[in-house]
Order: sequence, then structure tokens, then C-alpha cells
Amino acid sequence: MQRMSAWCLVLAVLLAGVLPLACHAEEDDRPPNVVVFFADDLGYADLSCFGSERCATPNLDRLAKNGARLTSFYVASAACTPSRAALMTGCYPVRVSMPQVIGPGSRVVLNHQETTIAEMLKPLGYATAAVGKWHLGDGPGNLPTDHGFDEYLGLPYSNDMWPFHYGDHDRGAIGNPNWPDLPLLDGHEAIELNPRQETLTPRYNARALDFIERSKDRPFLLYYAHSHPHVPIAASDTFKGKTGKGLYADMILEIDDSVGQVVAKLEELGLAQNTLIVFSSDNGPWEMFGDHAGEVGPLRGSKGMTFEGGMRVPFVAYWPGTIPAGTESDEVASAMDLLPTIAAITGADLPDVTIDGHDIGPILRGEPGAVSPYDAFFYYYPAELQAVRVGDWKLHVPHNHRTVPRIGNDGNPGRQGRGRIELSLYNLATDPGETTNLAEQHPEKVAELLEHIERARTELGDSITRRKGSGVRPPGRRE
Repeated sequence: MQRMSAWCLVLAVLLAGVLPLACHAEEDDRPPNVVVFFADDLGYADLSCFGSERCATPNLDRLAKNGARLTSFYVASAACTPSRAALMTGCYPVRVSMPQVIGPGSRVVLNHQETTIAEMLKPLGYATAAVGKWHLGDGPGNLPTDHGFDEYLGLPYSNDMWPFHYGDHDRGAIGNPNWPDLPLLDGHEAIELNPRQETLTPRYNARALDFIERSKDRPFLLYYAHSHPHVPIAASDTFKGKTGKGLYADMILEIDDSVGQVVAKLEELGLAQNTLIVFSSDNGPWEMFGDHAGEVGPLRGSKGMTFEGGMRVPFVAYWPGTIPAGTESDEVASAMDLLPTIAAITGADLPDVTIDGHDIGPILRGEPGAVSPYDAFFYYYPAELQAVRVGDWKLHVPHNHRTVPRIGNDGNPGRQGRGRIELSLYNLATDPGETTNLAEQHPEKVAELLEHIERARTELGDSITRRKGSGVRPPGRRE
């Protein structure tokens, strides 16, 4: 009996040592969590780690310092809907027939034949949540919970798509009297109409943190798409006036704080080492709103333009132990790359269709010799192919473009106009502001980039070739 007790004691000691290791091994085998922050109309130079002197972003600065900062990161469009379609599907918006901004009740929606990041991860057992702005379709069958997300809290489209004018209801908002009331949705249910803008970020934060807490025992995807700094801008009472540099800076500080809260929750739960966090924006700032809009630093242009300021956006990635601290790269990368990159790090199967994005894991990990996976990056707006970048060279083909002849102030818009650019070649390494046309000095480079333009027009088409009756296929996925 004593001998049996001794063996039981030895066995208990051995098991006490083995079980924690087994549990740890099981945790190590769990695919990583993914958190994607996507701001709305945030400018390239709106983070202090990207040169802002107006906006303080201490939490994002910390992530950039201890993670990766990509300085030639692009979205696939200079507007809300197509940019988000590209993020979700890994494709140019024209490939998935969503090149234009949609409004309430639009019949154009994200096709269910497309596979979103959430749908890609579901077979691996991921919990998935979308918080914030969707803008890929509203109404039954078209919301995040119809596209792979287990839950959703947010606005189905832009926060200015409501029936108010400037100053109405103390909103200080752009709007349209023909639009319906703006619903704050929980799943498919409208829990409030025309919510106060200053309450949105605190509500989003609470849902994001609650989702992480509830999902801590399984891999999860959190897509946190802020409704701001798209106008009408607003900051909660905690942040209004906090910076002393105006409402826009207050609001950016609050967005930065939301990142800090999520990171703190991950650290509290011991999940930070197994979570990839990325932060970016859907397009450049809405310049005509002046002090209620962001900044692009040395770049030219803004939202609605294929100049760099409209489509080059800040990008920060953080994954302690995987992304080395202080990683920086000027290699061309895109929001379309998130889907294939997430597939690579999680082991998920890519959709069995053409994907335009690429795995940029080597760039994020700072691997020696990691270069851009793009032989050419194309600038569409909305469905017109207006420019191409190859290496440091960017070629604009002739096209009309938006201008801002008058800047607004205090939430009131300025005035938008139209300009035109002819065939223009820029070296972005020395001229990121696209000021000096080098087309005449480098005709061979112009010819090379025009070949890329024609290749894309053949494969994907654009509004110009359709108007010319070139036989470009009708709307639908383009393979």
C-alpha cells in the first residue's frame, strides 16, 4: 500500500510537469489572432509616426517602433466602397465589380460569390467580428453577418449618409434630405437611428473589447473599421479639447486610444504574442473640409484622386516576436495584400479565384532582400485606369481629376472642381509630390509603363475601354 502511494505521488509529480507543457504546446499550435483597424479618410501624414505635428498618436507610435511601418502602402481606390471591397476580397475593385461608392439601399453590393477574409478563416474555427463602418451593401443578406462575420456593430455606410444638412440638430453634418435615417446596427437590427457621432468610438471600443474577452479561448478575427475621421468629425467628452490643437486632433487621439485599449486587452489576456495587429486607412483625406480633414505631408492630392495623397496611406503592423521592432520598408504593398498574407500566416486556403494581392509576410518580417511582389500597381478611379506605378516610376495617362479650389472650415465644405492631367511621368523616389513631369526626358520609360496599362485594360478593363466599345466583359468577376 505504501509502495502504491509512492508511485501515485511520483505519477502526480510527473503529470504536474507534463500537463502545463501540453497545454502550452496546444496554445502554440493555435493559429494567430488577427486585428485589422481601418480608419476612414485618414491622411498619410495624420499619425505622428508618419510625420504629423498636429496629431499625437502615442499608441500607434509605440506599435510602429516595436513593429513595422510601411511607407509605400496603398489602397486600391481613393474612395470608401471600392477600397473596402479590395480589402475584403484581395482584388482590384473593378475585378469584383465594385469600383464606385454606394449609398443607402444600393442594388450594387458585395457579391456572395466573393470570399471575404472572414469567410476564408471560418473553416479554421475563427470567431469573427466586424465593428464600425461596412459600406459594402445594406439590408438583409448584404451585411457583415451575411459575409462570414459572427457579429456586427456599426453603421452600414458612411456617417454622413443621413438626412441632415449643416448644423441640423446640432450635428454640423453634411447630408442629404432624401436619405433615410442612419441606423446603428447590431447584427441586422437597428438599435438607434441617427446616433450622436461622439458616441460611436466609445461604443465600438466596448464591443471590440467584449468580443476579444469572449473569444480568448479560440482564434479570432476583429475587423475594426472606424467611422471617423470621415466628416462629420466628433470626439467624445473624454477627448474633446484634450489636445489643444482642434477637434480633428482630438478625434485622432481618440482613435489612437482605441488601438491602445485593444492592445492592453490582448496583453492582459496573454494574447499579444499570438496576434497580428494592422492599422491603416481606406483612402486619403477629404481635403475640401479644411481643418476637419487630414493631411498628406509631401504627397499631392487627396480623396477621390489617383495622385499619391488619395491612395497612399499610413500602415503600421505589430506582432511581437514575429515582426521585428523598428522594421521599415518603402516597398510597394497594398490593402489587397492583407487577405493572402493572413492566409499564409494562418494556414487558411485562398479562394479558388484570381487574387490581385500578395503575401507580404517577408516584408513585414523584415527579411533580407524582401521586395515588393508587384511588377506593377494600378490606380483606378472610379473604374477608369488612370495611372500605374512600376518601381519608383509612376505614369499618369490623360484623365480628368478632382480639384479643390476652395477649402472649407469648421465642418463646412469648400468647393470641388475639375482639372485635367495629360501624359505625365514622375519619379516618386525623388518627387513624391508629383510636381515634375519627366515624360519627355524618358520616352522609353513611358513606353514601358504604357505596356502595363494596356495589359491591365485587357485583363480587367476600365471605363474608357468600355466607352470605346472594346468588348470588355459586363459587370461581374473578371478572371
